[in-house]
Amino acid sequence: MAVPLEKAVVARLNRHATHYEVLVEPDLAQALVDRLRKSERPTAQEFRDVCAVDTVFTHWSDGKKASREELLKGFGTDEFVRVVERILLDGELQLTAEQRKRMGEAKHKRVVETILRNAWNPQTKTPHPRERIERALEEAKFRIDPLKRVEDQVQDAMKKLRPLLPIAFDRIKVAVKVPANHTGHAYGVLKHLGDVKKEEWQDDGSLIAVLEIPAGTQAEVYDRLNSLTQGEVTTKMLGSAGT
Repeated sequence: MAVPLEKAVVARLNRHATHYEVLVEPDLAQALVDRLRKSERPTAQEFRDVCAVDTVFTHWSDGKKASREELLKGFGTDEFVRVVERILLDGELQLTAEQRKRMGEAKHKRVVETILRNAWNPQTKTPHPRERIERALEEAKFRIDPLKRVEDQVQDAMKKLRPLLPIAFDRIKVAVKVPANHTGHAYGVLKHLGDVKKEEWQDDGSLIAVLEIPAGTQAEVYDRLNSLTQGEVTTKMLGSAGT
């Protein structure tokens, strides 16, 4: 097992009047749960790597291991990996206060980053600064749950923000003109910055394209294009992709 015992916490699940426990590293376990809920399929080794010991207990503190009969009754299998999967998905992690604080801070950062990338002020057609989003979340008394999916908490945060800020998730279209002497290295980058909805090669070798990007990434996209072309790119925002 890859996880030192002192870094592990108990993941537990009650099923059919029996208590089941495994010892896992909380950050790795939560990452596996997030992947499973996205219908991704971790390998058997990845499940084993989150565990401190290759054992399912009925009471870890007493060292009582679940019998084969108890595993079959509770999970229909005694395969360790399948049992760990069900405990992680259906059970709960027993975090220490410090672990809960650390995981909550990391998740809060991911929620804010997601909002900054995808949202803007639909009235001014500009992204909100980070400080404004942070202040509004604090004013709204938004509280992160370290064990809840980031995607769900982003939606919770947006519900809290809407009464306080003009804010909406959106995608925008940007017209981009790249001079001929920069198209060679800029063309591939365009496809990584967003979805290229239209492209027209001009007689002089320049490229005109329409790029669809998340609304909050405008500055990032403009900075990247200006850096690639030594400031010779021409851009124009065309508005929301939905219009």
